[in-house]
Amino acid sequence: MLPTDTVYGIGADAFSSEAVGDLLHAKGRGRGMPSPVLVGSPNTLHGLVTDFSEQAWELVDAFWPGALTLVAKHQPSLTWDLGETRGTVAVRMPLHPVALELLTEFGPMAVSSANLTGHPAPQTCDAAQEMLGDSVSVYLDGGATPADVPSSIVDVTGPVPVLLRAGAISAEQLREVVPDLEVAN
Repeated sequence: MLPTDTVYGIGADAFSSEAVGDLLHAKGRGRGMPSPVLVGSPNTLHGLVTDFSEQAWELVDAFWPGALTLVAKHQPSLTWDLGETRGTVAVRMPLHPVALELLTEFGPMAVSSANLTGHPAPQTCDAAQEMLGDSVSVYLDGGATPADVPSSIVDVTGPVPVLLRAGAISAEQLREVVPDLEVAN
């Protein structure tokens, strides 16, 4: 478990299907809700995603590191199993020094909020440990997280970016960078 700039997250090696399966199990989550991947640098995207548009790069330049998750087509050659992703990956670079250090040292991690599905996401290590107990092997306490607002999620797999979930970054802020952003129903 690790702190991010939004809430605490359960992390696992993104390339270990067993570790990702353990992460989903700890949350009480099925494969139909695949885990996002956190990265320590925008450069990591070159090895993870394909067909990444100019608008997607503009969003990265404007909001990373930060609370913006981008859903992109993943490289077909990747041998990972994040759940039922239908060829996509939700990827984000968090703005938290502990998370960035960990991601830079160990590479991309599958990370999902450190809560049981349906319960509020924790902002402290103690709250996460109270909820998840022994289902998580290591708890990395980085202090209280600065916000409990989730990241905004934008799908960049099509010709026009689509806001799937409004969160820490508003549609108006996103439209300052990509004016033709659509909002999903």
